[in-house]
Amino acid sequence: MNEDLKGNVSGLPRDYLDARAAENVSAAASSQVPVVEPEPELVVNPWDIVLCTSGTLISCENAIVVLIIFHNPSLRAPMFLLIGSLALADLLAGIGLIINFVFAYLLQSEATKLVTIGLIVASFSASVCSLLAITVDRYLSLYYALTYHSERTVTFTYVMLIMLWGTSICLGLLPILGWNCLRDESTCSVVRPLTKNNAAILSISFLFMFALMLQLYIQICKIVMRHAHQIALQHHFLATSHYVTTRKGVSTLAIILGTFAACWMPFTLYSLIADYTYPSIYTYATLLPATYNSIINPVIYAFRNQEIQKALCLICCGCVPSSLSQRARSPSDV
Repeated sequence: MNEDLKGNVSGLPRDYLDARAAENVSAAASSQVPVVEPEPELVVNPWDIVLCTSGTLISCENAIVVLIIFHNPSLRAPMFLLIGSLALADLLAGIGLIINFVFAYLLQSEATKLVTIGLIVASFSASVCSLLAITVDRYLSLYYALTYHSERTVTFTYVMLIMLWGTSICLGLLPILGWNCLRDESTCSVVRPLTKNNAAILSISFLFMFALMLQLYIQICKIVMRHAHQIALQHHFLATSHYVTTRKGVSTLAIILGTFAACWMPFTLYSLIADYTYPSIYTYATLLPATYNSIINPVIYAFRNQEIQKALCLICCGCVPSSLSQRARSPSDV
């Protein structure tokens, strides 16, 4: 009896104590069993879907231009080489947007982030540089009209292509070679993993090229107006006809430059003043119009061209409409 009292110092019934001990043992055993938590659902950002859709449209549209120029031997003039360079750059940009979406949700790693952002930076840089090269080519074709169709022009075009693609590839390799913010998040720009310094260089370079394009298009406007005036005098056109032709040429140039500025300027300025701490919605809202420029480029530079229109009609229906074969270029077709 004394031994029982010593063993049960709590004063509680032995049956109760045995039940509590059994509960403690079962609880300890259940705590050792691993609990399988349900996998989190994959949440897709709607902005990423829009960017991927934009990339798909960019790829399809520019692939048509690349195929037309590549398979048509007659489209080997400097102008068509530059248009092909622009279409190829935009095609790669569209593919980069699609790959970025796939890697972001299906294959997440630092290596894929660096490769994807490198491809996007290189392709969009080549696109903007190709636009500048096309502007330079248009200026030379008007200012040196007599000597433009020479071997020197072809050589100069190839030099421009090598330089613009070499520069663009170097810019795209910078994040891969270590100029990124994966190790130091405080240096990130609005586009991770680009650093703020990298984004600033790209933005300042864009502003410089835009200023150069603006100056060249002003000179082109002056040449177009002078040529239209000379043609009007030679053919005894009325002043109204001269005014209409000149206004059409200036309007075309304004649309080209205005579209380029409207698409790229918001993201360029935002990249200069913002960093990774800003809400991502602002980055998406300014980056999306920049991708639209690659959608509009084939319409402005390729599908408006008479020779490309003929080649496209030959591919689609096997004939060239009489309206295209009889159409003559005017000073407004710049």
